[in-house]
Amino acid sequence: MGAERVKPYSDNDPKGRQVEQMFDNIAPAYDLMNKAMTLGLHTRWRDRALSMALSRLRAGGITTSRPDVLDVATGTGDLVFSLHRRLPAAHITGIDLSEGMLNIAERKLHHLEADEQSLLSFCKGDCLQLPFEDNSFDMVTVAYGVRNFEDLPAGYREMARVLRPGGVLCVVELSVPTATLTRGLYKLYTRHIIPTVGRMVSGDSRAYTYLPESIAAVPQRGDMTRLMQEAGLTDTLWRPLTFGTVTIYIATKPIPRPVSNNGSDPCR
Repeated sequence: MGAERVKPYSDNDPKGRQVEQMFDNIAPAYDLMNKAMTLGLHTRWRDRALSMALSRLRAGGITTSRPDVLDVATGTGDLVFSLHRRLPAAHITGIDLSEGMLNIAERKLHHLEADEQSLLSFCKGDCLQLPFEDNSFDMVTVAYGVRNFEDLPAGYREMARVLRPGGVLCVVELSVPTATLTRGLYKLYTRHIIPTVGRMVSGDSRAYTYLPESIAAVPQRGDMTRLMQEAGLTDTLWRPLTFGTVTIYIATKPIPRPVSNNGSDPCR
């Protein structure tokens, strides 16, 4: 896969280790940079994705007001807190490789009331070896994170494993526009302006150069949903937003069909 070969710093160390280091480095500037480089649109994209995912969840028959949700590559926890505002009784877990990012998420968590804090948790872990049992979650989310996976097909298989039958996977990821004019403006912005600002704000000269490279390399649109299908997920769809600069992907873990004996009694 192309995205796995794009690494933040060098070709030598595993991508996962480099991604962890990169996010530890930029954690203090991460929220500010997200807001600045998307002009604040990243929250709208994320909220639109959550609306689609929750609609799919309800349509599939999971109507509980207390679903179990896993947010993979949670970063500073913004999606966790956004979902908590929508489903205040849900149990939500955020997992991430970067301790620096999780420290910020924990600080945000401490601003909530004690009863709210008891419903939300953050832990350090690898998306390729999720520390959860099969069929543990009604919904799994990933916001702007799958392009950082060291092995994207394996990551999808893991997320499918921990989903309950009928559960929903929701991915929102940056993407390259397809229209010629928009793509030209996008490349100018992501390859020149963002790296310059990112260097000044975060102090990491490589992190925001890696950003457009990883976006260009990750599977997009139909190619992304095919990976979901190969992981055993169904009813996949993708929806572009803001001239194709971001794409929402939704999929469902199928419910096993009862085994039919064609009306015969196997005990007779």
